[in-house]
Amino acid sequence: MPIQRYSVNQHPIETLLTWIKSGEIAIPEIQRPFVWNGAKVRDFIDSLYCGYPVGYLIAWRNPDIRLKDGTQSTGKRVLIDGQQRVTALLAALLGQQIVGKDYKRKCITIAFHPGEEKFEVTNPAIRRDRGWIADIASVFAPDTRMRQLVDKYCEVNPEANKYDIDEHLDRLRGIRNNSLGLIELNADLDVETVAEIFVRINSQGVPLNAADFAMSKMAASEKYNGHQLRKGIDYFCHLAIAPEAHGDLAKDDEFVNTKYFRAMEWLKHEKEDLYDPSYTDMLRVAFTSEFKRGRLEDLVALLSGRNFETRAFEEAIAENSFHRLEEAILRYMNETDFKHFIMILRSAGFVDVSMIRSQNTVNFAYILYLTLRAKGTKPAEIETLVRRWFVMSVLTGRYTGSPETAFGLDIRNIEEQNASAYLDTMERAELSDAFWDVGLPQQMDTPVASSPYFNVFLASQVKANDKGFLSRDHTVQNLLEGLSHIHHVFPRAYLKKNGLSRNRYNQIANYVVMQSEINIAIRDDPPETYFQALWKQCEGGKPQFGGITDADQLRANLAAHCIPQGMEEASIHDYDKFLQERRALMAAKIRDYYRAL
Repeated sequence: MPIQRYSVNQHPIETLLTWIKSGEIAIPEIQRPFVWNGAKVRDFIDSLYCGYPVGYLIAWRNPDIRLKDGTQSTGKRVLIDGQQRVTALLAALLGQQIVGKDYKRKCITIAFHPGEEKFEVTNPAIRRDRGWIADIASVFAPDTRMRQLVDKYCEVNPEANKYDIDEHLDRLRGIRNNSLGLIELNADLDVETVAEIFVRINSQGVPLNAADFAMSKMAASEKYNGHQLRKGIDYFCHLAIAPEAHGDLAKDDEFVNTKYFRAMEWLKHEKEDLYDPSYTDMLRVAFTSEFKRGRLEDLVALLSGRNFETRAFEEAIAENSFHRLEEAILRYMNETDFKHFIMILRSAGFVDVSMIRSQNTVNFAYILYLTLRAKGTKPAEIETLVRRWFVMSVLTGRYTGSPETAFGLDIRNIEEQNASAYLDTMERAELSDAFWDVGLPQQMDTPVASSPYFNVFLASQVKANDKGFLSRDHTVQNLLEGLSHIHHVFPRAYLKKNGLSRNRYNQIANYVVMQSEINIAIRDDPPETYFQALWKQCEGGKPQFGGITDADQLRANLAAHCIPQGMEEASIHDYDKFLQERRALMAAKIRDYYRAL
């Protein structure tokens, strides 16, 4: 007989809400952002009122931990599926505010018409209509007396049938006695198995990941201050995106007095958006930099007190893991280090968030930064290593496939060797002459403007302080940080007119950062036409395209953008040759840029 790894029980809604308010069931706010709109909450309440099935909640009993006296502690339940439904109940029945994806706090208020037995999302018209109870939370308030509520309603609605109103309001209040099914997964299940069960039971849900489980573990572990640690991670991500939310977070009196709040207060004035981390990003960086492991499933196990050798759960391991994670999160939040790290990215030419396509590449660069800081490496060496590592990772796509495997491999090798020696080994393997001469030009045969190779090329231009294409005054950095415009050297309309497909005319080797007014002036002229005019304006002719009127300045500008020579004679028949030559020039510029980092 197969072993059953779960139990199924029915519990009154009121009991479940009591468990959640008391912390018996941990429901971390960040685990699943509340994504339901008011209409969905309304329909959910209506289904409960009608007695329709609304699905099961799934909870995972925290592993029992062996205490110092040899006894076992019983863990809380961690809610892993059902947060939307439970949060809807808290919002509609108890009037609690919820936090949406935008980190804005709001109320979702549901109205009930006891005469018609209808539910609606409350709006100003409903509030003015005496036939509606504008907020059903008032029906569930502990001090509400049903007889007085019915009498008051019938007083302002004299046409209402008092018997029906009493019956319908009593039925509404009876929702709290409705039963919800709770599937409890055994404590000995590992995180991968729990995730698989979640997906199989709730195939329409968003699959849980290890970061969700880690946040749930923290929420359930008040003994080691895990609930405040989780809140610290949540609030840091919140403020990084929305500094103006500081005032709202400061209303959390208990949290304001924690070290986490003090560590993140600097974010209230921070406008930098180059690296706005999610809670998954924070956990990856803190965990890998501190524990020298790549798999976040291992963090869940360690926070549960897992002894990887004996496979038992021990309190000492859980306590130590929470302490180490707390220290790592505080290092992550440190204002000086966080700002210095961002400065390193910017000093490599990555000055706009649109240039960064892989968050995990940034994450490991920060892991490397924090690791080197902990080792006491000199600041100048840290900057060089982090810059080179970051750009190497972008060029090779190192963390885009299986990031956790790469994280684990790299952090172990950095510990066993040293970062400089390990980077040198990777450069010789990944960035050989064959890469620069053949591999990179081939990789640039793509129409995708967000290609990492094109972004590195733009970074090389920023680093060199290059001017925009045919610009005399505006730098590439100015244009990227403002309203940057990517345009075509061979105008798109010109190529389309000559029968080229989208993938042919949209090539990164045909892209340049250019002011819109220059592009408008070029229109759909072939290169031979507008390049001839460019040289003429450098010989005293009327300026038509940008403000460059000096031949040396024009040569320097074209070289900065890797434009091959002879463009004043280039026609449609030269387009493929142009792409090939420019890819080689762009690759050479990127190589020189990288080696100078």
